[in-house]
Amino acid sequence: MGQLPLFFLVLLASVVTMPLGRRTGVPQPVLMTLLGIVMALVPQIPDVTVEPELILPMVLPPLIFAVARRSSVRYFKANARSILLLAVALVVVTTIAVAATVHSLLPALPLAAAIAVGALVSPPDPVAAVAVAGSIGLPRRLVAILESEGLFNDVTAIVIYSLAIEAMVSGDFSVGNAVLRFVLSAVLAVVVGVVLGWVNTKVAERLDDPTQQVALNLLVPFAAYTIAEEIHGSGVLAVVVCALYLAERASDADAVSYRLVGNAFWEVVEILITGVAFGLIGLELATVLKEAGNGWTGFLGDAAVVIAVVVVVRLLWLLPAGWLSKKLRSGADEDTPFSWKESVVLWWSGMRGVATVALALAIPLTLHSGEDFPERGRLVFIAFSVVLFTLLVQGLTLPWLAKRLRLDIDQDAHEQAVRRLWWRAAKAGLARLGELEEQDRLPGEVADRLRDRQHDRLARLCPENYAEEEAAEAKQRLAQWRAARDVEQEMIAASRREMLAARSEAGADPELVDQVLRGLDLRSERK
Repeated sequence: MGQLPLFFLVLLASVVTMPLGRRTGVPQPVLMTLLGIVMALVPQIPDVTVEPELILPMVLPPLIFAVARRSSVRYFKANARSILLLAVALVVVTTIAVAATVHSLLPALPLAAAIAVGALVSPPDPVAAVAVAGSIGLPRRLVAILESEGLFNDVTAIVIYSLAIEAMVSGDFSVGNAVLRFVLSAVLAVVVGVVLGWVNTKVAERLDDPTQQVALNLLVPFAAYTIAEEIHGSGVLAVVVCALYLAERASDADAVSYRLVGNAFWEVVEILITGVAFGLIGLELATVLKEAGNGWTGFLGDAAVVIAVVVVVRLLWLLPAGWLSKKLRSGADEDTPFSWKESVVLWWSGMRGVATVALALAIPLTLHSGEDFPERGRLVFIAFSVVLFTLLVQGLTLPWLAKRLRLDIDQDAHEQAVRRLWWRAAKAGLARLGELEEQDRLPGEVADRLRDRQHDRLARLCPENYAEEEAAEAKQRLAQWRAARDVEQEMIAASRREMLAARSEAGADPELVDQVLRGLDLRSERK
């Protein structure tokens, strides 16, 4: 089997593992990693030959962008303390602890190399954590904390890793220069993200086709990452800033087609790239074992110690950090872990993934002096061991832990929150209806009919806000409206069948037929 068939096989597995994960309760990243390991052990499967320096720019930008576009600047401002505690402080603490451990295990290893290993195993993967947490129904607040941590911890880890590798290869290191580089990297990334977000907004305004706008959005994260890295900024932070900028500027309430196309597109991108990324982790196992040689079994003890340090440090940090964050909480809506149970779940959700693998494989083979990079095979093996343990052991046992701690999502509270949003939206529609009626822009009969329909929706959402008689009348009208809507949907379905028949006729223009079909599909989605 060649590289191209293997790539398509992994893409196919990315799709198949989604429903399989829902049925088995095993998250897709875990399934793809297991599949990659199995494939790596099959002799007929070729070794993966993706260049390490290409893994991060190919995989991280779209995944980070897809996660960040679901958030908002307001959320990050409100939870800056949690982000600093998890995405910055915890990464630094983990890096120091792992570096000290590795240096004590391998006294001959230069400190810079130990720091590089600490940095590359320190950042939990946002995609893996969110995929696992979301699949087991954790409360949205905890998922949001994991998203925030995952979006920013790569920034800290990659900068520390780059400085450590540079010091190791060149033999030159300065603490003052490292701090300056860290700050400058963040500033450059913010500038690149804002500028590209602004450019994207201006260009998108001149594109009428939503598919063209979404295609432009696909290019932006890659451009943000590449440009920021070229000028020695943080590519990951640039992508996050750009995504948040675009999310804040997406204020056109009538851009229905753009949102439909965009949301569907990014869901597909997330499924495929997530599958490829975690499948690659398993497939690279063969390469790692080959590099480690016959002595890989002698590395198991070192790997076990580092895994223990990574896991224990996260727990020892989260318990007091959650308590401190709660005590210092300035806003009632700030998302922080309020209980030891939530802190334990956040601890066990610290799964490593794509960034750790890419950084481990990117460790140089030689130094500037021409000597081999000391203990490279052992260090890469340790990094992969951390990834596999956190993904497979923690990923597979997290659902059990959350169930034992009874931290599954509160469906009643979730549904109540959704109903409140629908209530707010419906009331806004009624207010606009009143304004149009005052302007004599529609007949009174039409206004009354529309008002009754809206009140029917409100009575269905929050019947406690209506008198019993009004609720009964609304329920009767709603039944009549649903019956009419069922008939209307049958009519639209017949129209779609007619268009599909027209599409297969000789001389028909498929593109024109598809335009009509899309309009019919949008009508079917309207409530």
